[in-house]
Amino acid sequence: MKSFLLAGVAMVVAGARPEAALAQQAPDVSADAIVVSGYRESLSIARDIKKQAVIQKDVIVAEDMAKFPELNLAESLQRLPGVQITREAGEGRRISLRGLGSDFARVQLNGMEVLGNVDSAQDSRGQRSRDRAFDFNIFASELFSKVEVEKTFQAAQNEGGMAGTVGLFTAKPFDYEPGTKGAITGKLGTNQYTKDAQPRIAAMYSQNWDNTFGVTLSVAYSRRETTEQGHNTYNYTTVSGTQMQDLIAKGLDISNLSAAQQAALTDTNNTFYFADGNRISSWNAKMERLGLTAAVQWRPADNLLLTLDALHGRFTTHRDELHLATRPLNSRGSIAFDTAAGGVWPAQFQTSSVINDIAWDDSGYVTYLDVTGTTFGSEHRRELNKNRFNQIALTGDWEASDSLTIDGHIGYEKSKYETPYDDKFYMRAKGNLIADYGTDGRSATFSYPDWDPTDPSNYAMDDFYYRSFYNQSELQEGVLNLHYKASGVWTIRAGAAYHRFEQDGASYFYDGNVNGTRDKTRGTSVDGITDVFSNSWGSWLIGNYSDGFAKYNEYHRLEPNTDGSGGVIQDIENVYKVTERTISGYLQADWDGELFGKRFRGNVGARAYTTKTSSTGWIQGDNYAYLGTADVEGDYSGVLPAMNAVLEVTPDALVRFAATQNINRPSLGSMAAQGSAFEGDNSVITASRGNPNLKPFKDTTLDLSLEYYFGKEGLISVGVFHKWIKNFIGSETLENVPFSETGVPSSTIPGATDSTIVTEFTMPVNVAGTKSLTGIELAAQGQFSFLPAPFDNLGAVANFTYVDADEEITGISDTSYNFTLYYETERWGARGSLSHRSRWYTGKSDSLMSASTRGFEGTTYVDASFFYNVTDAFQLTANAINLTNEKDTQFWGQNRYLYNQNQSGTTYMAGFAYKF
Repeated sequence: MKSFLLAGVAMVVAGARPEAALAQQAPDVSADAIVVSGYRESLSIARDIKKQAVIQKDVIVAEDMAKFPELNLAESLQRLPGVQITREAGEGRRISLRGLGSDFARVQLNGMEVLGNVDSAQDSRGQRSRDRAFDFNIFASELFSKVEVEKTFQAAQNEGGMAGTVGLFTAKPFDYEPGTKGAITGKLGTNQYTKDAQPRIAAMYSQNWDNTFGVTLSVAYSRRETTEQGHNTYNYTTVSGTQMQDLIAKGLDISNLSAAQQAALTDTNNTFYFADGNRISSWNAKMERLGLTAAVQWRPADNLLLTLDALHGRFTTHRDELHLATRPLNSRGSIAFDTAAGGVWPAQFQTSSVINDIAWDDSGYVTYLDVTGTTFGSEHRRELNKNRFNQIALTGDWEASDSLTIDGHIGYEKSKYETPYDDKFYMRAKGNLIADYGTDGRSATFSYPDWDPTDPSNYAMDDFYYRSFYNQSELQEGVLNLHYKASGVWTIRAGAAYHRFEQDGASYFYDGNVNGTRDKTRGTSVDGITDVFSNSWGSWLIGNYSDGFAKYNEYHRLEPNTDGSGGVIQDIENVYKVTERTISGYLQADWDGELFGKRFRGNVGARAYTTKTSSTGWIQGDNYAYLGTADVEGDYSGVLPAMNAVLEVTPDALVRFAATQNINRPSLGSMAAQGSAFEGDNSVITASRGNPNLKPFKDTTLDLSLEYYFGKEGLISVGVFHKWIKNFIGSETLENVPFSETGVPSSTIPGATDSTIVTEFTMPVNVAGTKSLTGIELAAQGQFSFLPAPFDNLGAVANFTYVDADEEITGISDTSYNFTLYYETERWGARGSLSHRSRWYTGKSDSLMSASTRGFEGTTYVDASFFYNVTDAFQLTANAINLTNEKDTQFWGQNRYLYNQNQSGTTYMAGFAYKF
């Protein structure tokens, strides 16, 4: 790394001479470039920004005021090389960038980092993980005028975002010519499954008083229903031959099986893997999103510009999660066969299951099962999720002299995510099931012979489960930069930044055993408290909250009922606060000169940072009992060198090179001081906690690309990059250490002191070693102007990315590609886009049947859009999202057995855009 940087500096000093500086300057694309009037023009503007940049950068700009090219920012970003996205309910959510997962891609809004707290509908996707990843469904795309993806690092950028930095920019009044500008867009859509009316409205107004004072306001509102529905499991439960014999002794009937099948199932040397849950599901949501932006710009003097940006975002989800799954009362896990329930359960639950037929593969995974007398669970989970985001930032730009410019910003943002209620209404049923996972275990078909899942007489009430969650993040930031033009070639840049981030939260679980509902509800009739629910995969009974609460005198609560039932809530988890304070500074030299008669420009510099971390968190024991609070501090610092260079072989042929180092701060969960402490037999004490003293991930990256620009929007580029990454995080267990060295209060164990020995203490640590990845990016775009009319209005945008990474690096597909074909005239235009990413893993294990190996099968999404200009000011639009109703499939194990497969349907929208 040092050799590369030294060679780069030497090359700059030798080749960049003031007398050879090019007279031409990069065009100003920061203002008027935002005012565009079509997809082709937006491609052209974005291409020019990329061309003039020194770092490796890709850009998307709005087609017009309040009119981003896609309905979702993530779906726009996936059109760029190196970017892959995850979708939920057909909508883009998070991005992976250049071989690294979403936790490694930093997102900035108007120059400030964005840390939003959101959720997923499904536990299998990490429902409420507190992390650094940004979810792009928080904001409406119409609020933004430009999105930039910075793929290489420069010293002038704040450290972090090891995969790259995504910059979101809202519109400013000086982006437009003096006078009044405005736009209104409206869309109305529906989905093939939900069949609801989905309004989407946005408006923007800008007033520019002679580039001296200006105000821009925008608002975007949308409402939609979504559904994800399909088959899924909870992974598996193992049943050994000995355990099968025990179940048979309790009444399980396997007499219908062949002698060979019976012998194999009861062989004490055998273990079989049975799918858990065998579930049909529907995740239904009503989503409402509101976004407001305001920008005020003031030029009190010709050389001073002040900009105040504010953004408010509200995203609310009412979700109904509905499942019919196998949930035995007296068997193992959530497999499809049961023995007599006993207790308060009605008569039909007092009979054991009969296994009529069974099949398994060479690994012992049961791929086919026919059972009479299966016990089912009907779960109706209702949630209310609220996300609130606020940001305000003041930016200043002062041209103090012809040579010196000073700029910077101060800002504050707060993101609050809360779930006031997350309740479960649980019923049981008795029926029959045939579960067929195909010979490879990768598909699912369920049938329910000889019983009616919509008949209340087949059901009995179980209990209610109450939960609640909250997370909150705050960020304070200040940045100051100085630019000194030392000569016609050299500009010296220096600056400093202060960054303070804080997040806290808690999770509350109040299950039916503790909250007292089980005692008064379990085994009772469900008459009068159910509804029939149907989706594409079946029909079954679900609980009706209003009727059920009325019958049992229940309500959402986290404390004893007013009727006296229920105890004190015990299970409170994830109670911690993490704080990071960073001071950083940089020195960077930018040059624009000649090398061997060719324009040669770039920058070289280094950024120094020091971060102090602190975390407080609950230490808990048996039954999640609160034992005390840990308070741990940590710190780390470093210097990050960076060099970016561009050689213009011709005005249209560029060679880019970068050699950089960057960091990515550890995950919030790893840093959290929360933990546990237990005292077992013979006074053996075990304890664990997070580690705020973790060092950040650190990478060394080399990047090389060749770019050729032609025509108005034409571009062909080939790039290769390689990353060496260290400071991965693992777990370490220390033996026989005193409490004083653990960071866990000794008071968590009665009678213990700081010198009391902890037999085993576990915490996350940085592990030695370096992981690497190599990536190739190909991109092309252009207008087919060489074709005869009318085909000369055709154009295409395409890219392909391949990443070869060590197995320990997960969250990324090896290959991905995007292709957009468009046709555009002054009157009308249409485009279709295809986006593919190959199979990707979220975890890997060396064990063949471990559920720690899991991931997603490859997907291909197809979207389309159309516009017709009635007048220069009035446009009609139409959009179709997920035209092929693509399946989203999760798997577990090295054999890739089905974990979760669902579809969300195609969404259609029609609307208008009016500008004035």
